[in-house]
Amino acid sequence: MKSEEKKHNQNLHTEQQEEKMQQEDQKQEQSSDNQQDTAQEKEETSAQQQENNQEQVKEEQAEEAQEEKKEGMEKGKKEEKKKKKDKEKAAEKSDKEKLAELQDRYLRLQAEYDNYRKRTLKEKMELTRSAGEDILKGLLPVMDDFERAIQSIDEAEDAEALKDGVHLIFGKFKEFLKQQGITEMESQDQEFDTDKHEAISKVPAPSEEMKGKVVDVVQTGYYLNDKVLRYAKVVVGE
Repeated sequence: MKSEEKKHNQNLHTEQQEEKMQQEDQKQEQSSDNQQDTAQEKEETSAQQQENNQEQVKEEQAEEAQEEKKEGMEKGKKEEKKKKKDKEKAAEKSDKEKLAELQDRYLRLQAEYDNYRKRTLKEKMELTRSAGEDILKGLLPVMDDFERAIQSIDEAEDAEALKDGVHLIFGKFKEFLKQQGITEMESQDQEFDTDKHEAISKVPAPSEEMKGKVVDVVQTGYYLNDKVLRYAKVVVGE
């Protein structure tokens, strides 16, 4: 009886030990499983974190690239504004230089014109003075001839010689006027022309063909080159 009880106790003890060992094995297996799960979770967490980090890096890089692009655009705009401003300044400076150049040119032209006007006026005055001097000097020989003619009037016995002398003086004076560009106007028996003639009287025409023509010249007209110097005073037939 004791033997059986002892055996029963031994078996019970053995069963308890086995059950204890099984429990420990289960604990170990559960601990191992928990460790595996924890490791797997850690790996998954690490992978997720790494993926999140990569996405964050990509986002940061994208943000940096966008920021750089924005900065580049702003920098480009600033440079463009600066270039435009420099161009406007250069254009403004160029306009000022052009205006200064035009003002200087205007002042120079004005000074040159003023000098030209003074010089021309002076030359004109000198020319008029010298021309008048030449004309007066040319009249002196005619004056000398008239003096000699007057001195010989009282002593002259031959009227024909005196007449020839007067005609000679007249021809000489007429030649002198011709040299100065003064020519006699032919008006006798010519058609009456208001551009050359001044009618002082009208008389019946001596013939039909003399109507509207100059019948008599009271005062001779003269040209100075191609210009009428003095109108001829005439009598017109009607």
